[in-house]
Amino acid sequence: MTPPVLRRALLLAGLALAYSAQASKPLVMGFSQVGAESEWRTANTASVKSAAQAAGIQLKFADAQQKQENQVKAIRSFIAQKVDVIAFSPVVESGFETVLREAKAAKIPVILTDRAVKVSDPSLYVTFIGSDFVEEGRKAARWVLDQAKDGRALNIAELQGTVGSAPAIDRKKGFEEVLKANTKLQIIRSQSGEFTRAKGKEVMEAFLKVKDGKKIDLLYAHNDDMAIGAIQAIEEAGLKPGKDILVVSIDGVRGAFEAMKAGKLNVTVECNPLLGPQLMQLAKDVVAGKAVPKRVTVEEGVYTADQAAAELPKRKY
Repeated sequence: MTPPVLRRALLLAGLALAYSAQASKPLVMGFSQVGAESEWRTANTASVKSAAQAAGIQLKFADAQQKQENQVKAIRSFIAQKVDVIAFSPVVESGFETVLREAKAAKIPVILTDRAVKVSDPSLYVTFIGSDFVEEGRKAARWVLDQAKDGRALNIAELQGTVGSAPAIDRKKGFEEVLKANTKLQIIRSQSGEFTRAKGKEVMEAFLKVKDGKKIDLLYAHNDDMAIGAIQAIEEAGLKPGKDILVVSIDGVRGAFEAMKAGKLNVTVECNPLLGPQLMQLAKDVVAGKAVPKRVTVEEGVYTADQAAAELPKRKY
């Protein structure tokens, strides 16, 4: 029979080993990405993956391919796998309440990245990290106001992002809010380009074919990829983008700076996709039970064509 003192020593040693194993166990994050629809999204995914590796976090990654049902399925899979934390960039704002309640019931904290959701209970997610999309729309509109300081009227075409998505809703809201200051600035055409280059080109082609007598003076695109697609359509129609039709967009990807350097795009409002390092630190703090802000907003700038040549070599995405 093992003496009591030895039994106690063995028990304590076992507990110490178990604690050590638990402490050294890597934090596991389930991450559901919208898709790979743009340069911005590709850079965002790369940032998340590289930051997870650098932080020693085990990442379970799922690409929703721009479909909400894929994203809900992925989140349920993360819950079943009992990950430590779930992070995701919602395809659209609504329709996530049920699955988020399932995550809360499983006591798995949720972090929203880049895009927000609409839920009746804000406690269904711990924090949101990303850009202020409404302010991005405002910044774009302020530049447009500056172009009309001489009193001229401008007919504006708008390429919206994915219908129902937070950036599409907010970038339109912020743009229209500021635009109201000048009644000579009118949005005459507006349609979703689904945040993709191909769709942006397709919709812009349709805009240019409308024979209502209203010439498009300026294009406002909710992201750079749609703007780049639209620029192709403008050129194929025999017009000069950046001159015959002014172009303002959002994201600040390398492709936009290349277009500005070539004189085909006038301004891009930055939306920083490199959220990975901040996300990993937030995840560690959340799992450790530390208090975190409900919203973490990144600092971003506005870049015009005359800044493109100097700024392009510095772009990391």
